[in-house]
Amino acid sequence: MELIHTEVPRHFEYVTLSHRWGAGEPSLRDIEGRKIYNMPAMGGLGKLQGFCAVACEWGFSWAWSDTCCIDKHSSAEVQETIGSMFAWYRQSELTIVYLSDVPDTGSIENSEWFRRGWTLQELLAPRTVLFYTRNWLLYKNLTSANHKEDPAVLEELERVTRIEPRILSDFSPGIDDARSRLQWASSRLTTRPEDIAYSLFGIFNVHLPVLYGEAAEHALGRLLTEIVSHSGDISVLDW
Repeated sequence: MELIHTEVPRHFEYVTLSHRWGAGEPSLRDIEGRKIYNMPAMGGLGKLQGFCAVACEWGFSWAWSDTCCIDKHSSAEVQETIGSMFAWYRQSELTIVYLSDVPDTGSIENSEWFRRGWTLQELLAPRTVLFYTRNWLLYKNLTSANHKEDPAVLEELERVTRIEPRILSDFSPGIDDARSRLQWASSRLTTRPEDIAYSLFGIFNVHLPVLYGEAAEHALGRLLTEIVSHSGDISVLDW
């Protein structure tokens, strides 16, 4: 029985992709029932193929991408996904961060990835992260199996995110030090304005309805109300 408990979960270990969305991202319906390597390697599909190839190189049989592993035509699935996103990244064995705007000899500090709303939790949630540059090369050819444990990368991450290395390496979701957590997100942008609040639900470990179409101010107001009601800390209203 003990062998089952250790070996079965190992078979289902998976790797997640973190990236900036671009043109031509494949949806679930685009790839369902098809072999992605038999499809044209253009746009988002080429990125998906590159991600799956890297996942295989690291010995994984399962890979998850937010572009095509969610049925976005189902509002119930979208609601559940947003509520579970932090947990999916936290439970992954590895998160691959693909920086399409960073050349092979460039710096991650210049990437737009650090200015997007959803990527904040995709940086904080996983315990193991590897950064890949435009041509799917490991950042600076670092041999580390986890860039969250590499002092040089952590130094760069601290400069660009203003988050201390100890937090980057071992982040715990919750409402502790809520004002600082809101400040981490203050300069980030999302395509849909209300997502700036939804992208923080996992970081604060709150469970609220996702109401697409509501004003961003209302979505943030619901989040702040939830934080204050549990923490009593009104300083979060001035972040």
